[in-house]
Amino acid sequence: MQKKLIAIVGAGPGVSAGVARRFGAEGFAVVLLARSAEALDERVSELRAAGIEAHSLVADVTDPESLRRAFATLESEYGTPDVLHYNAGAITVGTPLEVTASDVTHDFAVNVVGALECAQLVAPAMRERGSGTLLFTGGMLGVNPVASRVSAAIGKAGLRNLVFTLADELAGTGVTVGTVTIGGVVKAGTFFDPDAIAGSFWDLHTGAATGEVQFVES
Repeated sequence: MQKKLIAIVGAGPGVSAGVARRFGAEGFAVVLLARSAEALDERVSELRAAGIEAHSLVADVTDPESLRRAFATLESEYGTPDVLHYNAGAITVGTPLEVTASDVTHDFAVNVVGALECAQLVAPAMRERGSGTLLFTGGMLGVNPVASRVSAAIGKAGLRNLVFTLADELAGTGVTVGTVTIGGVVKAGTFFDPDAIAGSFWDLHTGAATGEVQFVES
């Protein structure tokens, strides 16, 4: 593949769609990964209609073997990604005394463990090549936790610390690591428009911003 390549894990109609449009407009080919083939087909069709080269792979971030198969296919068919964007997320509404251990375990697997596994699948090749970008969708619950969203607060805090430790480990290798920590409800036409948020991810990729962008209203 001649174009640069972005792989987006947890592709949906919100933040990841904005990221796909932005990177696609900048000349990237886009590979979307998610659990639903039907939903992926819809996202790919939208991108292709906009003149963006787009492909899809089915993968479940809670299933390590599924991820390994998907990334092996990605590598063989499209090449090593120049950019990985991890956007998968799960939230169980409830306070610490209401949620179950299985709820939190499942959400943590999506919010943190899947991100770790995806990073482990692509970062070694990026490090060997001396270039690449790892991007993660964060949330302000990881900074300012709320009792009724304890599971997401734990997950986003874990993800945020994963990003910081990945950045520490990969410092000086040519691999960029960053997160956009979003402080509101993502909705088109608002301050938290996916296309506006995508601009922050682009800034992290290009070096116009570093580490963490806290996308919050002032």
